[in-house]
Amino acid sequence: MIGPHDRIGLVGSNGTGKTTILKIITGLVQADSGIISKARFVTVGYLPQEGVAVSGRTLYKEAESAFEDVLEVQRELEEAQSNLESLNPESEEYAETLEIYGELQHKLEDLDAFRMKSKVERVLMGLGFFVSDLERMTEEFSGGWQMRIELAKLLLREPSILLLDEPTNHLDLETLQWLEEYLRNYNGAVVLVSHDRVFLDSLCSRTIALSLGKMEQYAGNYSYYEQEYAKRRELKVQSFKNQQQRIKETQEFIDRFRYKATKARQVQSRIKQLEKTEIIEIEPEESGIRFDFPQPPASGRIVMELKDLSKSYGAVEVFENLDYKIERGDRIAVVGANGAGKSTLSRILAGAESFNAGQRIVGHNVTLSYFAQHQAEELDPSKEVLDTIEEIAEGEIRKKLRSLLGSFLFHDDDVFKKVSVLSGGEKSRLALAKMLLKPANFLILDEPTNHLDMKSKKVLQEALSRYDGSFLIVSHDRAFLEPIVNKVIEAGKGTVRTYIGSISDYLAKKREEKESASRSIKTVEQQSAAAPEQSDKERKRIEAERRQQLSVKLRPLKQKVEALEREIGKLESRHKEIEAAMLDPDLYKNGAEAKKIAAERKEVEQHLARAFDQWDTVQTEMDHVRNES
Repeated sequence: MIGPHDRIGLVGSNGTGKTTILKIITGLVQADSGIISKARFVTVGYLPQEGVAVSGRTLYKEAESAFEDVLEVQRELEEAQSNLESLNPESEEYAETLEIYGELQHKLEDLDAFRMKSKVERVLMGLGFFVSDLERMTEEFSGGWQMRIELAKLLLREPSILLLDEPTNHLDLETLQWLEEYLRNYNGAVVLVSHDRVFLDSLCSRTIALSLGKMEQYAGNYSYYEQEYAKRRELKVQSFKNQQQRIKETQEFIDRFRYKATKARQVQSRIKQLEKTEIIEIEPEESGIRFDFPQPPASGRIVMELKDLSKSYGAVEVFENLDYKIERGDRIAVVGANGAGKSTLSRILAGAESFNAGQRIVGHNVTLSYFAQHQAEELDPSKEVLDTIEEIAEGEIRKKLRSLLGSFLFHDDDVFKKVSVLSGGEKSRLALAKMLLKPANFLILDEPTNHLDMKSKKVLQEALSRYDGSFLIVSHDRAFLEPIVNKVIEAGKGTVRTYIGSISDYLAKKREEKESASRSIKTVEQQSAAAPEQSDKERKRIEAERRQQLSVKLRPLKQKVEALEREIGKLESRHKEIEAAMLDPDLYKNGAEAKKIAAERKEVEQHLARAFDQWDTVQTEMDHVRNES
């Protein structure tokens, strides 16, 4: 039962049917039996995990399409207005059309159509888009941003029930907090599937757990569910043991007296009793895998140092004269808006990305291990899952490889699957497991939890808490980061800022900075109000100077945008040429040439993705400059 204002967390291990339940409610999947009933006025909105792509409209027009009822009334209103212009004002048809025109205007007012633009912009800005994005075509946005567009449309439609399947996967920390607040105040019901513990705890007042094809309800958030689940399981295990003992005793009685005529009636009674017994099922307990990193050699006091480092993609500058030092014992979380350079920083530190100027100095005796999503592509497709990690595992951990793979969601015969048949998420988990088995004293992890469930994340989190080396993690998962990091660095505006402490310390500091800035603005406004009014001439002079200063600041950024757009144009043209060439069957007669073309396509796509990311970064900087001016 879903109530009108419920906040429900749908939880359970991978494969228990969480997504299937959401699809059944929306009608995308048919149930084999049973019924779904809902009130006539109830509308349902569904956000899938992935696979959404839109094109052919600007971002604003695509988001605006959520208001189809408003747009239809506006079209009817324009048609009525056009008819009025061509009709005789004295005619009866004119009077009827005029009445319809008035009714349509009232209807628009009832639909709150005049606030439509501000609603669209508020939701898009909240989800991390900028004013400069509004007129961009939707096909220019990458997969993660496509999901944000779909989420924006869903929030703008305001259905009675929101069904969200992993909505936080493609969001940065700031956007995640905005969505959390928005959903808290949403005027409807929300059913949420997520592996983000803080998100679930903050939003949900009910939790529904799926296991063994059944549902169990819990009157609280995820943390409450965990505690209550442990109590219920303990009781169920005890009931299961008692039942098994009774079954054993009954079966022994049957076996003992089956052929005694004097006991025939009692034997038959016990047989019927056994047949009617509803066997208590217990969900198999996940084995308490304790994974520990291979013991690395100790590094020097300075693990890595960046000196006067600059990095740009074409005309777009990501970092400028960056100085940063990582010391032994640092456990760093990297946060920041999408496009701020988080992944670029991790690649530079890992030695996987070149830079334009400056130095990257690796400390004494430092051995590093790096994980990023693209590393899944480097796995050998001809090998089995178990073979992939057996070849690098050393020492005691070799005895626990099956358990380790189980903790990364490879169960039973999954370990014998070929890498070539694994999904993208499975390959990513295998690449992570493989990377964690290499002895290293400096780990660099870029979004390691993206394809992990709660239990897998806990295994990794506990291993990191016991790890003796240093690490840097790019992530927005607050519950995962909270107990394991001692520094937070925020990327943005061509540099990084360091905050000492946990992720909650960082968020508290950011709130404090925001409140302080708000108080400063208020003080300036009060002072301005108290100051004597300037003459029109003086005010115009000051405004002209301000415009001139803004123009000077924006000029180099605009030049970067133009240069980047030219670069994107060239890359897109080349991509189209390659696509056309790959459609020609004759190409594949020459294997070497086909391989070369495929490699070039991959390279062009990578350059395009980076170019779009950097375009976003410059646009962000331009917005900051405008806001500060």
